[in-house]
Amino acid sequence: MKITSFKIGILFFGLFVVLTLLSWHSNREDQKSPDLIHLDLDAETTFQKIDNFGASDAWSVQFVGKNWPLEKREQIADLLFSTQNDQDGNPKGIGLSLWRFNLGAGSAEQGKSSGIRDEWRRAESFLTQEGTYDWSKQSGQVWFAKAAKERGVEQLLVFSNSPPVQFTRNGKAYTSDKAQSNLDPTKNEAFAKYLADVTEGFSKIGLDINYISPINEPQWDWADGGQEGTPFWNDQIKDLVVALDHELQRRNLNTTYIDIPETAQINYLFENGNKSGRANVIQTFFNTNSKNYLGHLARVNHAVSAHSYFTTSPFSRLVDQRKQLNSAIDEISDLHFWMSEYCILGDNAGEIEGNGRDLGMTAALYMAKVINTDLVVANASAWHWWTAISAYDYKDGLVYIDKNKNDGTVYESKMLWTLGNYSRFIRPGYTRIHLQELEASTPDEKFLYSAFRSPEKDKIVLVFINDTEKSKAVALSKYTESYKANSYITSETHNLELKELTTNNGFEIPKKAVVTVILETKS
Repeated sequence: MKITSFKIGILFFGLFVVLTLLSWHSNREDQKSPDLIHLDLDAETTFQKIDNFGASDAWSVQFVGKNWPLEKREQIADLLFSTQNDQDGNPKGIGLSLWRFNLGAGSAEQGKSSGIRDEWRRAESFLTQEGTYDWSKQSGQVWFAKAAKERGVEQLLVFSNSPPVQFTRNGKAYTSDKAQSNLDPTKNEAFAKYLADVTEGFSKIGLDINYISPINEPQWDWADGGQEGTPFWNDQIKDLVVALDHELQRRNLNTTYIDIPETAQINYLFENGNKSGRANVIQTFFNTNSKNYLGHLARVNHAVSAHSYFTTSPFSRLVDQRKQLNSAIDEISDLHFWMSEYCILGDNAGEIEGNGRDLGMTAALYMAKVINTDLVVANASAWHWWTAISAYDYKDGLVYIDKNKNDGTVYESKMLWTLGNYSRFIRPGYTRIHLQELEASTPDEKFLYSAFRSPEKDKIVLVFINDTEKSKAVALSKYTESYKANSYITSETHNLELKELTTNNGFEIPKKAVVTVILETKS
C-alpha cells in the first residue's frame, strides 16, 4: 500500500493532538488535585527565640562600598537591608537583622608581600604600623555598615579572621606553622585592647558594635595563604576571651558581647573529631567543671557559634548531626546555638556542587533545606549566610557582581530572595512554634516547613519549601477565617512576590518554590 505524504502528515498531526491532550490532562490534574498535607499548628508549644538573620561583608564590600557608583551601592544595600515594600506590596529587600563586619588584619596594606594571592581576600586594618588608628580605613565596609543601620538593621557584629599583623608571630595575616596559633602569646592583651579600641572607635563614627567574634574556624590550619586566618587551641581561646571580657568591663562597654567560637563545622561543638584540643566546644567553654569554663563571664554571649559546612549531605546526615548538636546544647542550662556562617561548599555527597554560580532555584532550594533543618532540628536562634556580595563563580553569594573594583553589573540570586523568605518576616524576638504533619513520623526532605510567632502574639509566620514537581495543598488544623493571610513566593518566576495562595482550609504551595505565609489576627 502506498503511503502518501498527506497520510503521513495526518498521522503526525493525530499523534501531536494525542500528546497535547495527555499533557493538558496531566497539567490539569496537577492543578486540580495537588497533594493534600494536614499540618497541626500549635502556637502555645514553643521552642527557641530568634535573635537574628545575617550575612557578612567579606570580601567584595571593601571595593564596592568604596568605589562603585552610589546608585549601585544603594541598590545593593536596599536588596540586603530594606524592610520597605514597593507600590505592589512586594518587598524591596530581604531585611537582614544583623550585619557581619570583617575586621581586617592589615594584609591589604602589605600587598603582594602579604603572601595572600588574591587581593580581594586581603583586608585593611584600622591599626597603623605606628600603633595609632586610622578610621578612614575599611571605608567601603564602613559605608555598608552605615547603610545597614540607616535601613533599620539593629545588630552589628565584627569578626576577626586574624589578629592585626603587628600581633602575629610571623608578621603576616596567616600562619607559617599550622601546629600553633599565629597570635604572638605576648600580644594576647594587646589584641584584646585592640578589639575594645575598635568598639569605642566605631561608636565615634556612629556605629554600635553588639557582638565581637575574635576567633574564626580555629580548627583549620590557615597556612596556605588563601586568606587571612589562624588556628587556635581551646586554652588560647580562653585566655583571649578572659582578657577581652576584662577590657570590655573595664571600659563599661556593657552592650557589647563576645561571640565564641565560630567552629568550622557544627560537629566540633559536641565532639573532638580529629581536632583534639580545638573542639568539643560546648563542654569546654560552658561546662562549669571545665578548666576552660567561660560561661560565667559577664560579656560572653551565652551561645555557641558554628558553621554548617560539610555536614549537610545526605539529608540523613544533615538531620542526625543537628539532633546530636541539639542534645548537647540541652545539657547546658540556657545555652543556645547560632549558625553563624554557611554557603554551598564542596560536592555535598553528589547532591550539589559548590563550584559554579547559580542564580536560580536549584541552589536556593538546597539553601532553604539547610536553613529549615538548622532552625527546626538544631533549634538555631540565629542563621547567617557567608558572603552577601560575591564576585566569584561559586555558590557563595546573595548578590553577585562582576569582579571589578570600580563598577559592574549587579545580579540578584534566588538565594537572596529565599533567605528573605525568613529574614524579612521572622524578626528578632519571634519564637518558633509547633508545626507538624499529622500523618508523618519523619520529615520529607522535598517538602519542609516551620512556624514562628511574633512577641505580641498577633502574627504567625509560616515558611514552606516545596522541592517537588507538584504543588502541595496544605490544610492547617488551627487555621480559621479569623486570620488575615498574606503569601510571598520565591520561585523561578517570582522574587519574594506577594501572591494569593489561600484555599478553603489552608494554602497551595507551588512546585519548586519557597513560600512565606503570614497570618495576622483581624482587628
